[in-house]
Amino acid sequence: MTKVKICGLKEIEHVEAAVKAGADFIGFMFAPSKRRITVEEAAELAKVIPSTVKKVGVFVNEQNDVIRQIADQVGLDYIQYHGDETQEQIQEIGLPAIKVISIRGEEDVKRAATYNVDYYLFDAPGTDFRGGSGESFDWMLLDKVNIPMDKVILAGGLNEENVGLAIMLVEPFAVDVSSGVEVDGRKSSTAITNFIEIAKGELIL
Repeated sequence: MTKVKICGLKEIEHVEAAVKAGADFIGFMFAPSKRRITVEEAAELAKVIPSTVKKVGVFVNEQNDVIRQIADQVGLDYIQYHGDETQEQIQEIGLPAIKVISIRGEEDVKRAATYNVDYYLFDAPGTDFRGGSGESFDWMLLDKVNIPMDKVILAGGLNEENVGLAIMLVEPFAVDVSSGVEVDGRKSSTAITNFIEIAKGELIL
């Protein structure tokens, strides 16, 4: 069954809705974004997340010691690198890692193989911020990826209307959503629940 990551959560009701619906990963934004959260807020939200649901911290070109400190304070299970981080930096930090690759074309897909991480998250290029743009990319480009699909997380423009098709075509390990479960710029518990149930085949639209 496809895993689901709900990213950019800031409010306890949405964290609880994601957990209840069966989310496998919950992402906190520690990088410049309208979804950015403080370390203190994330640590509070983390208290209601069971150990079976993995906590992911999203960073963009952050200093190593800051990443380690936040990971320790919040109890992060994975670090999601959304910037220009090198394989060497990721190795030096030494925490379980997800590397985001923004896909514009075939070259970007091939670039993923230069990293050795736990998971590879393929996303559409961001607009004002990295990722979270609500745009998708050509999923068929992932046919050229030299990475096992059980390490691939698909993101970029996913919502409850297209996630079923995306899973059928790409067969990723997991799908990731942020803006696709928002209504008027704020997360929606109903949209979160629907997205997770559709991704896991429990709700057919």
